Amino acid sequence: MLTRRLLIGYGLAAPWLKAVAAESGGTGPLPGGFQPTTARSSTGDVGVSDSEFLLGMSAAFSGPSRGLGIELHRGASAYFEHINRQGGVGGRRIRIRPYDDGYQPDPAVNNTMTLMLDDRVFLLFGYVGTPTVTRVLPMLKKFQDRDTYLFFPFTGAAPQREPPYGDFAFNLRASYAQETAGLVDNFVAVGRRRIAVFYQADAYGRSGWSGVRAALARHGETIVGEATYKRGTKFTNIMRAQVDILKQVNPDAVICIGSYAACAAFARDAVDLGLRVPMANLSFVGSENLLKLLQEARDDATPYTRLLVNSQVVPSYEDVTIPAVREYRDLMSRYDPQAPEELVKEPYSPFPHSFVSLEGFLDAKLLVEVLRRLGDNPSRRGLEAAVFSVKDFDLGIGEQVSFGPDRRQGLQRVYYTVVEDDRFVTLDDWSAQFS
Repeated sequence: MLTRRLLIGYGLAAPWLKAVAAESGGTGPLPGGFQPTTARSSTGDVGVSDSEFLLGMSAAFSGPSRGLGIELHRGASAYFEHINRQGGVGGRRIRIRPYDDGYQPDPAVNNTMTLMLDDRVFLLFGYVGTPTVTRVLPMLKKFQDRDTYLFFPFTGAAPQREPPYGDFAFNLRASYAQETAGLVDNFVAVGRRRIAVFYQADAYGRSGWSGVRAALARHGETIVGEATYKRGTKFTNIMRAQVDILKQVNPDAVICIGSYAACAAFARDAVDLGLRVPMANLSFVGSENLLKLLQEARDDATPYTRLLVNSQVVPSYEDVTIPAVREYRDLMSRYDPQAPEELVKEPYSPFPHSFVSLEGFLDAKLLVEVLRRLGDNPSRRGLEAAVFSVKDFDLGIGEQVSFGPDRRQGLQRVYYTVVEDDRFVTLDDWSAQFS
């Protein structure tokens, strides 16, 4: 439970006191000199004015997973910028207020309290990661009377898809259970039944591990071996111990549930130490950043990339026959969105296109549709009904989006990609690639 003591423990007593005062109608100073924040728009709701929707985002903009937050933000910003230049939604521009959490739970909690109770955003959008989101969800439940929802987090984990927290989040992407099931089913179909798992030792890793275990059980198999690593591991870390553990069980394939720095380090050391079997990664890994790390400073990276297979939750950004992909590529080129300068403290070279930025773009496109359905007097209390009104909506990717009280995930499809000519391309024939 999110108690006052816990808030103080996170250094969040000030926004908590502000919220109490605002909700009780207080206008005078609070103990300690705190002043309540009670500004509201003419619509009668916070986070929206006659000229603006304010969205709150907490994501990794620093640390070894910073590429995920940066690329997701860039993709969403391209679409929001396009809408804003056309006059916004009902005359209201869309603005993101981003905070950096470094892909760590405690800063994510702190950022969320600031966004909800100090910045008073209209909704939360584009959070990155299971360990962060799972710590934020209890806060949304605790303050459910404030109608603050989390839209389209960059995670396929279960907590925001099921009780007791599913009522406070809306998901666009397919789940990790769907991604891992697809990987397992395809490996088994080509005779690779001995599957091991390399995973991040936290809620994200365990979510993927659980998905692999459940999928294997349907085929009468079990995980043959497992090795873990600590969240925040860098590419420069050595993975010999993890590779040795998995080599001992002689797997036919390894499914990796992690982020790009650690998974690239594992793939590098696996090849160098003789574990040369297909290495699968989930969409969260950040495929382009993974590939870049494996290719850097190498004349020939083929030995490290030829057995990679990554699941994705959006189609290939190379497939220009897809209307939304053409739109995405056009707007990314036209507006060249940048990461928030104040949050990026380490060198990072953005990609012209990536699976992560395409996902952020589609997240933004669907959110704009939801905001439009709120009508002329938007309010947070109308958000759920607006989302549930989305039925068979065409995002332009060949899969229609629908929501409802028992359907809080818009897309179901999983795609698979392999490396060819130094880039990830769609995998069409598993047997030819891996049998």
